[in-house]
Amino acid sequence: MDEHTLLTLLTVFVFLAAIAMLIQAGTLLGLFIVARRIQEKVSAMTCPINGLIDTSKKTIQTVEGHIDRIGASSNSILDTTKQQLAKVDVLITDASTRAKVQMERAEMVLDDTMGRVQHTVSFVQSGVIRPVREVQGIVTGIRTALTHLGRGGRPTVDHATADEEMFI
Repeated sequence: MDEHTLLTLLTVFVFLAAIAMLIQAGTLLGLFIVARRIQEKVSAMTCPINGLIDTSKKTIQTVEGHIDRIGASSNSILDTTKQQLAKVDVLITDASTRAKVQMERAEMVLDDTMGRVQHTVSFVQSGVIRPVREVQGIVTGIRTALTHLGRGGRPTVDHATADEEMFI
C-alpha cells in the first residue's frame, strides 16, 4: 500500500472517529438534560419528603415517650398484681387451713353427738321399753289365762280343730 491510500484510510478512520465522538457528545448532552430534569423533579419532591421525614421523627419521638410511659405503667401494674396475688394466696391458704380445722371440729362434734344419741337410745330401750314389754307380756298372759279359765269346760270339736289348724 502506498502512502496516499494509507493517508486516505487514516483520514476516513479519523473522520469516523470524529463522527462517533460527536454522536457520543450528543448522547452525553441528552443524558445531561434528562438528568437535569430528573434532578429538578427530585428537588421539587425533596421539600415534602424532608417535611415528611421531620414529621415522622417527631411522631417517633412522641411514640417512644408514650411507649416508655406505657412500659413503666405496665411494670407498675405487674408489680402490684404480683403483690395482690401473693396476698390472695396467703388468704386462700389461711382460709383453707381454717376450714379444714372447722371441718375436723364439726366431725368430732358429730361423732360425739352420734355416740350420745346411741347411748341415750340404748338407755331408753333398756330402761323404759324393756319393762313396758315385760309388763305387756305379763298382762297378755294373765288375760289369756283368764279367757281360758272363763271359757269353762272342754272345748268343742270345732274349736279344738280350729286351734289345731292354727298350729299346723
